[in-house]
Amino acid sequence: MQIYQNRSLVKDKLKMLPFTLILTICIVCIFGLITLYSATGCKFFLRAHKQILYYITFLPIGILLALVDVRYIYKYSYILYFIVCVVLVMVEIAGYKVMGARRWIGISALRIQPSEVAKISVILMLARYFHDISVYKLKKVQHSIVPLLLIAIPITLVIKQPDLGTGIIILLITASMFFAAGITLWIFIITFIAGIILLPIIWNLLHNYQKKRIKVFLNPELDPLGSGYNIIQSKVAIGSGGLSGKGFAQGTQSHLNFLPEPQTDFIFACLGEEFGFIGGFLLLTLYFIIICYSLVIAINVRNAFSKLVAIGIASMLFWHVFINIAMVTGLLPVVGIPLPLISYGGTIIASTLLGIGLVMNSYVNKDVDIVKLHY
Repeated sequence: MQIYQNRSLVKDKLKMLPFTLILTICIVCIFGLITLYSATGCKFFLRAHKQILYYITFLPIGILLALVDVRYIYKYSYILYFIVCVVLVMVEIAGYKVMGARRWIGISALRIQPSEVAKISVILMLARYFHDISVYKLKKVQHSIVPLLLIAIPITLVIKQPDLGTGIIILLITASMFFAAGITLWIFIITFIAGIILLPIIWNLLHNYQKKRIKVFLNPELDPLGSGYNIIQSKVAIGSGGLSGKGFAQGTQSHLNFLPEPQTDFIFACLGEEFGFIGGFLLLTLYFIIICYSLVIAINVRNAFSKLVAIGIASMLFWHVFINIAMVTGLLPVVGIPLPLISYGGTIIASTLLGIGLVMNSYVNKDVDIVKLHY
């Protein structure tokens, strides 16, 4: 078995690529650059070359990933998971600390955020586990304990950084994949009850700023110049945009620095102010197309591994978009979730485009059978 068995097979796989999905991704990337320019103004050129580099590097890598024999991805999924867990431990030991959070690791200017890669590794690990286990065993509660313990490792390490937002995303991806795999309903009921029981303990484990964000979410006016400031300014920005917005690069909230870090977590607020409801709706429509396309691919895939990978990536994108939009509109507490392919940041772009590459891989290899390793 070779990764790119021969040239004719590669050509056949290239013809099978979902070009509608690739085109939609390219449009979102262009949308991201336009919004980044609006959000940063004169600082755009300081960031644009990096953002463009991320796009033109990882989109082709994602396409190349689509051409890889899915059996290789299946084979090394557990290894990738354990490597990522080791790197997350290394972040605790030798990671870079920025604004009180130790989330990055690397050399000099080359830094990565392993918690973003952890999402992909968890998806592959769970897809492998659920593919291998028999349907009969899947219905038994005890066989759900192993994947729960496995995902507890990266979630614990990520939250400890602290990165509560990414920890929540990994948990939601896990729940989505458990549901798609057909895990018994009792697991969800037991997990929910356990969560309620452990709520006081979880609350005590939160950092003070995280507790404050939750309190301010319930009432932003408790701290209008502190923790509630971002939510208030974000809602002002979106509300002032109206139907069609103030116009390209005409937003006041971002350009007059009322909205902190408009190029990252709150970039949708900047988009809403300058492009209004129409601009926001257009972006959400593009996301809807990508997510639905991924789910359609999942439906048409023969093997369970590729099916669950596509569902996992679709759920990752959905929860990112849902939580980010809910966060900037004040429907959820601020937890630091970026908007995929729009927010500034290399690792989030890389993980998203590699995730899309895995979805395309599922489509290209939709008729490939993978031998199960029963437990």
